[in-house]
Amino acid sequence: MTAPRPAAELFSLQGRTALVTGASAGLGARFAAVLARAGATVFAAARRTGRLTELADGGERIHPVGCDVSLAADRTRLVETARAATGRVDILVNNAATSGETRAEDESPGAFADVLGVNLTAPFHLARLVAESPAGDHAPSRSVINVSSILGLVTAAPLGGASYAASKAGLIGLTRELAGQWGPEGTRVNALAPGWFRTEMTADLFGDERSSRWVERNTLLRRGGGAHELDGALLFLASDASSYCTGQVLTVDGGWTAR
Repeated sequence: MTAPRPAAELFSLQGRTALVTGASAGLGARFAAVLARAGATVFAAARRTGRLTELADGGERIHPVGCDVSLAADRTRLVETARAATGRVDILVNNAATSGETRAEDESPGAFADVLGVNLTAPFHLARLVAESPAGDHAPSRSVINVSSILGLVTAAPLGGASYAASKAGLIGLTRELAGQWGPEGTRVNALAPGWFRTEMTADLFGDERSSRWVERNTLLRRGGGAHELDGALLFLASDASSYCTGQVLTVDGGWTAR
């Protein structure tokens, strides 16, 4: 019987390289900081480079990379930048996302496709680029974490949106398919599905008393989530703590989808 590893070692990311997209604010900024604190060298990517620089000032482990994930060339450059600096990419957090119109009848096919481009096509391409990166014989298994949403699992009408929900549901399907294809090579692919968290994207939701009460009323824990409440789930999926976990959706939603 193998002796249990200390918790600090099990969740350690010392010596590993991580990419986090959409890292200029909200959950993405938090994700980059959490991975860096666990020992990873983090390449934080986003279009708003000024905010990335502020994030990087918090520690030498975070390296800002200007990146528009809707552009294939930028996605390729992001992975190549990390690989050139450290020789490896161990963790990818596909967090960057955009939202479309709330009402399906207000959303054009072109706008729908644009949302899928950022929320689904970009994660696929980045995951493929990372999976194609060479790994040493003794490198830890790669971990791809696709940040989906409860809106990829259930409807949140009258909130939400057709393109956003479709992209997040597609991301879950992509997660399972890539896990199946890449499992034999040791690359793990999982999805993280947050519920209603207080972020820049949900500022209007929580800023409105009626909407805020709606979230509280329909969440089993009767409140929205704090950004820190995703730290453990992220570290679990990124580290050796989840070494036998792939193709799964880890839902952190205060019980929203259990209703």
